[in-house]
Order: sequence, then structure tokens, then C-alpha cells
Amino acid sequence: MTPYELKHSAQDVLVNNILRFWSERMVDKEHGGFYGRIDGHNILHPEAEKGAVLNARILWTFASAARILHRMPYRILAARAKDYLITRFIDPQYGGVYWSLNADGTPLDTKKQTYAIAFAIYGLTEYYRATGDQETLDIAIRLFEDIEAHAFDAVNVGYIEALTRDWQPIADMRLSESDENGSRTMNTHLHVLEAYTNLYRVYKDERVARQLRVLISIFVNRLFNPSNGHLDLFFNDQWQGRRDKTSPGHDIEAAWLLREALEVLGDKDLLQQTLPVCRRLAVAARDGILKETQWWCYAEAVVGYVDQYQDIRDTHHWLMAEKAYAFIQSNLLDREHGEWYWSVLPDGTPDRDNDKAGFWKCPYHNSRMCFELIERL
Repeated sequence: MTPYELKHSAQDVLVNNILRFWSERMVDKEHGGFYGRIDGHNILHPEAEKGAVLNARILWTFASAARILHRMPYRILAARAKDYLITRFIDPQYGGVYWSLNADGTPLDTKKQTYAIAFAIYGLTEYYRATGDQETLDIAIRLFEDIEAHAFDAVNVGYIEALTRDWQPIADMRLSESDENGSRTMNTHLHVLEAYTNLYRVYKDERVARQLRVLISIFVNRLFNPSNGHLDLFFNDQWQGRRDKTSPGHDIEAAWLLREALEVLGDKDLLQQTLPVCRRLAVAARDGILKETQWWCYAEAVVGYVDQYQDIRDTHHWLMAEKAYAFIQSNLLDREHGEWYWSVLPDGTPDRDNDKAGFWKCPYHNSRMCFELIERL
């Protein structure tokens, strides 16, 4: 597949498979915002809770669509997502964002998960990129200040995973039941990096630049495991953790997000120092990434290996991107109902037990893959 063919195929998937699904099936006209869940059998659950991560990612997706595709319906949906996030998820008393809401928009879980606040910054700054709305940027800056005031541990240098509504210690810090209960995680640091990169893109404040450098240093010196080329995942306050668990999908995602952060930061010396880590992450991910079955791993593989190809012009990386995209086309797209299946089962059939849209199934990894291919190719 040529770059031209890949770009135009991705735009077709974006418009006719992903954005159409979220535009036509997920808008909650009764309670505002967007519904919280459609299951793997394409059944809507209007009573489902609404997660902060899902709604921030919906905002990011439609804001990106408005910015890149210049279509008014996407801008209208981005505004809907922005208004709902600001009026419902942001905590007016203590700052930050609630973890989840009831279907009617009232607070459900009010804990402050740094991961979710980062995604709110990511979505709000993308909306500013699309519209120039200063109020939205101001709110994103306030959320940055909330994270720095409450979740940044200056002694041990890292971001605390979660706190209570009023920013006190909390016993269970996990993002999900499948995670370990670590006070520092690779996943949260990756998405704080992603959010701060987008914030610095539009808000050239030295505090943001400083914390981006801190995050890059954490990846190079704390999270990257030089013995195997992977990122380690879970740690305690003193950065002690297991070294026997890896996530190839996150490895390849981090490889390109780190390079993006360095390019936005504009620090050429730091870029040259960090590129070897990005390249090793991409190589380490190769053995495991195409053994994964979940949709998001394949989306990140396409972007990550296109990025590596553009960096060093190694055709093996282009072939990896092609393989991942071919798997998506053959196995993950729901061509009848729209969106992507969660994963593929061992017998080769689509996974219908997990959601089509939900707390963790969002129009983010897959739409971002498409946006990146449209802009890069």
C-alpha cells in the first residue's frame, strides 16, 4: 500500500466508520452530552454511567475532526462535548474532574484520577486549536495547575496516580480492576506527557516546558528498562516496581508520543539524546505488538511504525505499519454498524462480549490513527 492509498483509506475509515457511529448513535438528547455505553452486540445502554476519560476523548476526537476536516457538524459536536465536560465533569469546589457521572449527569465517583484530568486538558486544548476559544484554554491551564499543585510529587519526582475529591490520599488508586495498585504508573505518565505536549503547543509557558522535560526524564531514567527495551508499568512512591510485565502497545505509543513532545518542545539536543530510547521501544514492541488482539494496540502500531519509518526510513517499519493496518481492515472494523470491535477472539471471530463504546472504548486511538495518517502522509 502506498502512502497515498493509506492516507485516503484512513480518511474513509475515519469519516464513514468512526465519526459516523459516534455522531449518529452516541448523542444523548435527553440528558445532554453523549451516552455512556453501546455493548458489543450494538445495543445502547442509556442508563450507563458516563466516564470522564470517555467524554474527554470524545471532545478531543470531534475537535480534531473540526480542525483537520473543516466540517461544521464536527465543530458542533465538539462544542457539545466541551460544554458537557466543563459544566458536568469539572469540580467547581475543589478543581480537577470527577471520575464518572450518573447517566443524568450528576456526580457518581468524585475521586481525582490524574489520568482523567490529563485527558480533559488534552481535549480542551484540542478544542482551542480548532476554534481559538480562549475560555477553553483558560480552563485547561487551570487543570494543569490543579495537577501540579496536588498530584506532582516534587520529592520523588513523579505524578501521583489518584487522590480523593479534595486531593487527599486514597487507598485504591487503580485505573481499572486489571491494573496493579501502584502510586506511580507508566500509563498515567504517558498521558500527562501527551496532554502537556498539546498544552505547550498552544501555551508557551515555561512551567509547562519544565514539566515536559521532567516527564521526558522520567521516561528515559525511570520507566524505560534498558535490559529489555520495554517500559515498566507499576511503581510505588520511591519508583520501586516489578520488572516482569510489559505492554507492547504502550511501548510503540510512547515511542511516537515522546518524539512528538520533543519536537513541540523544540529542544534539539534533548531530542537527539532521547531518540535512541524511542527507537529501542519501537524495536522491543515488534515481537509482541502483532500478537495483541485489542483494537487500540493496532491503531498505535500503525502510527508508531509510520513515525519510525519517517524517522529512519527503514522499510521494515513501513511493513509493520501495513501489517497492522491490514489486520484492522480484515478483523476489527464493523462494516455494518460502524466503529471497531474491542478485539479478535482466538478463533478469529470478533469479540462481542466487550463494548463497542463505553468507559474504556472511545473514539480516540482509532480516530487519532486516522488523523495522524491524514496529516503525515
